[in-house]
Amino acid sequence: MNRPVNLTTVQWTDMPLAELCGHAAAWGYDGLTLACHPRHFDAERARTDPAYVDEVRGLLRSHGLRVHALAAHMLGQAVCDPVDGRHRAILDPAVWGDGDPEGVRRRAAAAMTALPAAAARLGADTVVGFTGSPVWHMFMLFPPVGQDDIDAGYAEFARRWNPVLDAFDDAGVRFALEVHPTEIAYDYWTTARTLDAVGHRPAFGLNLDPSHFLWQGLDPALFAYDYRERLYHVDLKDAVLRRDGRAGRLASHLPWSDPRRGWDFVSFGHGEIDFESLIRTLNAIGYDGPLSVEWEDAGMDRMTAAPQALARVRALAEVRPSAAAFDASFTDR
Repeated sequence: MNRPVNLTTVQWTDMPLAELCGHAAAWGYDGLTLACHPRHFDAERARTDPAYVDEVRGLLRSHGLRVHALAAHMLGQAVCDPVDGRHRAILDPAVWGDGDPEGVRRRAAAAMTALPAAAARLGADTVVGFTGSPVWHMFMLFPPVGQDDIDAGYAEFARRWNPVLDAFDDAGVRFALEVHPTEIAYDYWTTARTLDAVGHRPAFGLNLDPSHFLWQGLDPALFAYDYRERLYHVDLKDAVLRRDGRAGRLASHLPWSDPRRGWDFVSFGHGEIDFESLIRTLNAIGYDGPLSVEWEDAGMDRMTAAPQALARVRALAEVRPSAAAFDASFTDR
């Protein structure tokens, strides 16, 4: 099964897009999961300037690359989060405005509503991103939280996102939520509840990043199988656990790569995730969407990690279903 292998550009936005395209093409990537960032894909400019979208598409084509998906994590985060000062650093000034939380949420929703039309013009059929969550901060259920509070949070999520998803329907583009802590869906059961909240509408699906599953004790291959009808995009990022009796799963407010952390992100193939099991499951369910390499490894330079990860993904992609049943000879008379 020939799935395109992309490079996610979210962690490369300090590098001009033309320069990154040159590297990605030279390494052998098929395309990009392109970050909605002024240096890579300026979502605000794309709203009013179709020629800009064509210019970006032409740049990628000149390097033999495609945009299979846009990455709008920062923008989507603000749609239904309890917005505070942290969001200012991740948002375009036009979206942040005066910082009034409700105004930020509405401007973020308006920007997300405009995005699928730009994605379609760019040739991308999926926008990957976050949704934010009104209830993530209640995950510990203390101070005491009633289920009516949680129900209200999921209802608010649906109220804010359904109009955005209407625009995705109109453009023929899908939204893929990255199941991730701080989002409305962060594990197996919250994903089920999230899909229920929006009525399982086809415009809303999932991006699977297995690095967020390992430290929670979840099986990404099982998740992919059970949610196969809504699996629109797959990230390839690895993670490690540290089991020294001191380090906990909540990471103790310690920075990335601090050896005291209970878990950390590492480059593809350098951690503990069973990617072969995941690939075999993707084969079994007929997933033919992108595999997108994401670099988030404070202990490994990205210029080394990106081409090395691609080589490992290409080798893993050779794990394919057999054309013949191994037991066929038993009944072949």
